[in-house]
Parts: sequence; C-alpha cells; structure tokens
Amino acid sequence: MPASNATSRFSDRVENYVRYRPGYPPEALRSLIRECGLKPGHVVADIASGTGTWTRMLLENGNKVFGVEPNTEMRQAGGRLLAAFPKFTSVAGTAEATTLPDRSVDFVTVAQAAHWFDRERARREFVRILKPGGCLALLWNERLTDSTPFLREYEQLLLTFGTDYQDVRHERTTDAVNEFFDPAPFQERVFEMRQEFDYTGIEGRLLSSSYAPGPEHPNHEPMLRELRRIFDAHAIAGRATFDYKTRMYFGRLQ
Repeated sequence: MPASNATSRFSDRVENYVRYRPGYPPEALRSLIRECGLKPGHVVADIASGTGTWTRMLLENGNKVFGVEPNTEMRQAGGRLLAAFPKFTSVAGTAEATTLPDRSVDFVTVAQAAHWFDRERARREFVRILKPGGCLALLWNERLTDSTPFLREYEQLLLTFGTDYQDVRHERTTDAVNEFFDPAPFQERVFEMRQEFDYTGIEGRLLSSSYAPGPEHPNHEPMLRELRRIFDAHAIAGRATFDYKTRMYFGRLQ
C-alpha cells in the first residue's frame, strides 16, 4: 500500500477513532515492565501514536514519550488529549523517518500500526534511534471473528462492504512480525480484552475502521442498514460485545 494512503486514510474518522477504538489491557504494560525492564525513567518513542491511546499508558507509567505521528489530524487530536502530560512531545514523523536523534530512546513501541510500515526501512530506523540494548514492542488488538453469532455476522458485513478489509486484516499482517526483529530473538504474549457497546457505539466502532466506506460511498447506507439488522438480531439488553486478543511482540534489537 502506498505510504501516502496509509498516512491519510484515518483523517476523516478521527472523532470515531478517539471515542470507540479499543484500548490496551494493563497486563501488556505490566509485561513490558516485568519482562523487558521498562522503568519510569526510560524514554520511549511511540511510533504512529495516533490519538494517544497506548501513549497515555506509557505517560501514566512515568515515561517521557515522543509520539511520532505522520497524520496531521490524528497528531493534533493526540496533542489535545495528552496536553496534561508534561513528558509528552508530539513529533511529525514516520516510522521510516522519525526525525529523532541517534541512540536517543530506550524503547520503541508501535500499537496497531506496524502493518502499515515499510518493514525493512522502519527496522533500520528503530535500530538507529534505540540506545544499545533498547527494546522494541509491537502490539495489535486482534478482533475475534467467530466466537459469537454477532461477531460472525459482523465479520461477514466487513467482508461484504469493507473497501479493502481482506488486505489489512491484522491477523495476516502479524505473520510478518519477525521481519521487524530478525535476526534478534523476540517473544510473544497474548491477552484477552473486550468492548461492550449500545448501537451508537457499535456504529462508531465500525466507522472508525479505515476499510469502512464513508458517507460519500454508495455502500455506506446499505452497510449501516445491515449493521442495524445484525445488532437488533443479537444484542442482549441493548448491548453487543467485541472480543479481542491483544498480541504483543517484544525483544531487543541490539
């Protein structure tokens, strides 16, 4: 996918992204602390930091964080949402060209975004900015697609209406995670997480996805009608649930 497309494709859905995208389980941060030695004094480059969901967890841990984000709308939203944290610095940069100095950070983290990167160039950049012994951590929330009748029908909706859903599904992109680490060894940890929504939340969650056709697309209204049907058929007490596995990969690049 062209880098410009990957950079701009969330520009028109920032509000839904902020309100409805899933966060990350606290166990993921605790695992980095326990197994990779993350300490409050460490400096972190959070690459493709977006609106700052994962960034906030690092800041709350006491870390100084450079949030590197190429998308102007996402970066501005992150700046507003994280303005109360004096240790946060917003950076206009990409995974392949962060603008950060050589050997300036202890950790590089990437949440829900590494599948957009040029892996070879991004790895080279991560090695450049990491201090010796620095750690890389990649995270994805992988939505379960077959664990409930609601999730099975929601998956079929995405396959039917999504603009390029099959090209960007995260369970496929994570297969290439070793390219970010090779030849360095890495470890994987998996955590469970869920989101529960009323219909407004379900619709917002759908429209936060880059592959959901926007209001100008002819499939937008048919997609929302089908979403409403699915929700009405499967909601319990006016709520429906997304189940996730959060996958985290981490290791030292140097």
